[in-house]
Amino acid sequence: MLTDQKVAIQNLFVQALETMGVTQTEVLLERPKVAAHGDLACNVAMQLARALKKNPRQIATELIAALNAQPQTADLIASFEIAGPGFINMRLSDAAKTAPVRRVLKEGESFGQNQDHAGESIIIEYVSANPTGPLHLGHARQGALGDVLSNLMRTQGWNVCREFYYNDAGVQIKTLTDSVQLRAKELQGETIEFPENGYQGLYIKDIARDFLDKKTICTRDGQEITASGDINDYDNIRAFSVGYLKNEQDSDLNALGVAFDNFYLESSLYSDGLVERTVKALVASGHTYEADGALWLKTTDFKEFGDDKDRVMRKSDGTYTYFLPDVAYHLSKFERGFIKAIDIQGSDHHGTCARVRIGVRTAGRQLGLNIPDVFPVYVLHKMLKVVQNGEEVKMSKRAGSYVTLRDLVNWVGRDAARFFLVSRKADSEFVFDIDLALAQSDENPVYYLQYAHARICSVLAQAREKGYVVPQASELAQTDLSALLTPQAMALIARLGEYPETLTVAAKECAPHSLCFYLKDLAGDFHAFYNAERVLVEEEDVRNARLALLTATAQVLRNGLALLGVSAPEKM
Repeated sequence: MLTDQKVAIQNLFVQALETMGVTQTEVLLERPKVAAHGDLACNVAMQLARALKKNPRQIATELIAALNAQPQTADLIASFEIAGPGFINMRLSDAAKTAPVRRVLKEGESFGQNQDHAGESIIIEYVSANPTGPLHLGHARQGALGDVLSNLMRTQGWNVCREFYYNDAGVQIKTLTDSVQLRAKELQGETIEFPENGYQGLYIKDIARDFLDKKTICTRDGQEITASGDINDYDNIRAFSVGYLKNEQDSDLNALGVAFDNFYLESSLYSDGLVERTVKALVASGHTYEADGALWLKTTDFKEFGDDKDRVMRKSDGTYTYFLPDVAYHLSKFERGFIKAIDIQGSDHHGTCARVRIGVRTAGRQLGLNIPDVFPVYVLHKMLKVVQNGEEVKMSKRAGSYVTLRDLVNWVGRDAARFFLVSRKADSEFVFDIDLALAQSDENPVYYLQYAHARICSVLAQAREKGYVVPQASELAQTDLSALLTPQAMALIARLGEYPETLTVAAKECAPHSLCFYLKDLAGDFHAFYNAERVLVEEEDVRNARLALLTATAQVLRNGLALLGVSAPEKM
């Protein structure tokens, strides 16, 4: 049922309880496990038995009387029934049962959205790959998770910023430059000894070849970088290689349908003095010490965060560990006006969660910032295994040592790639079955959902071909829906009503997979209704009622698939 209906019924219970002298009682409404028992159930009478020193069934009887005394009750509840030791089962009124259909038809694309967080800003950081090679499956999973989660947050009114953080200040960039330089020398006929820690993929030779050919690339910010072709021009090799791979990563992300609002450079944390400011703030907090020539943060002072040992901030050689710029970076997020931050990273980053939060809170307090204890929120994902023809696919021809994001999109297409990548809880491992993703059967969830939408579109087209007038959604919203009281229709309508709450919970729990589960259930309920009820009947009132239900179902399927970044075809 609709969230606002549920809240209205809960309020009716609260008001009825107040007339019985009971205040501050939480009222929980649930769907009965057995559909024949009704549409909703409440166990509040059993919860109050001890406090009121009465039999639960007696309390339930008095509560139902108090509920029926309220004039608004009849608009929502058709009947009450006391079951077992004191459960109150309810059957919704016909108007309440069919209300989700009317609301979907009236609200269209905006159905399910709310403005609970209007005016509040959230930053979601994901992918954040070093510009040193093609994006791998972990980046693919992050890209899909981050993009869908951003879409979900927008449905709750959040002002969302999607950010990509470039670690452009580390040793990886030097390794990339060295690797390209050596391959360029090799292409010119020199015999080289390639280091084990060098980047081995064929893409390095592609960059080296284009560098020697003096090609020009244009980066996303409009900057042109022309290769000099001089294998001793180290700075030019570096700039060309980084720009080349940034463009390639942008192209791969575009193939997956992932875009960003902002790109943040780690190097700017140093050039803008944010790292040094963070160090001073942490030292001033009194929670640092020096040992073995290094500067440490005593994270074990903060038992509530559960870090098991102190952490090095500045190494004995004067360089900073990754932890320090991470803290400076998250301080900048808060100072840029984001009251909530979400980081989507691989599960191998689990150890950084506590120390970063400790550093952010500790430095933030010294800087006069009222930062929440849980800042940032981490969504940690596990890697996935790709299987084709029953065997694991482990390597890309171009990357050399791993399957790339582009490989995945090329194999199964954007729709299947995005859906499968978010279809499981982030911290669970799963197998991406290429054959399943390509299958045109009900076993493939993407096909199953898209076919449900296409099937509805086909029915609407058939109606017009038969000469029936198919009213617009706004007209269908006003039609008589009394013909929709069959069990299959009611199950489908109830599922439609769950959509707004599904979005709210998915956003709150950072759980895009729950939207996938919901849509599969919705498609299942639609197919059950379609197989049980003939839509294009002669009786106009019955036909229009069923067309209204199908039109609403198609709308919710489109809305949900759009949030997942998956198309909703009208023909298949």
